[in-house]
Amino acid sequence: MRSIQAEKLTHERYAPFGTFYAMADPEGYSLKGELHRFFPDRLTETYPVRLGFSPILVKKPEKMVITSVEYHTTTPEIIMPLNDDMIVHVAPASAGAPVPELAKAFVVPKFTMIKINTAIWHLCPLPVHADELQALIVLPECTYQNDCTVVELKPEEQFEITL
Repeated sequence: MRSIQAEKLTHERYAPFGTFYAMADPEGYSLKGELHRFFPDRLTETYPVRLGFSPILVKKPEKMVITSVEYHTTTPEIIMPLNDDMIVHVAPASAGAPVPELAKAFVVPKFTMIKINTAIWHLCPLPVHADELQALIVLPECTYQNDCTVVELKPEEQFEITL
């Protein structure tokens, strides 16, 4: 089984798959008031429909073996880990046929919001330390029903993520 090392999340390495912003450690210009500093529009996306803000709970597996992947043809997915750092695995868009040999994994710090671009292969995030990851998923309402293609990987396509 192929093994991939989870990489540190950087803008350069993650750019082919999406973007991200550390919400708990904002940087750059801010609008200031007596009691606040507001950092507008650090991560943006346009959705022409209602959004769903959905919690996800993911148990820490003994081994991080990826056996299936998914993609959305019409929307990016936004995820933010709430109680732990998380690992996301991604692979380039590929017209419906998975390309696990091109998969990469990234360690996303807690409270860093990531956007996975439309058609990028991925699946649920995984906890780094906690027994169960708590994360926020932002997608158009009912994407899981209307625009989610899940593909089971053949045994020879499966891979393990290591830290």
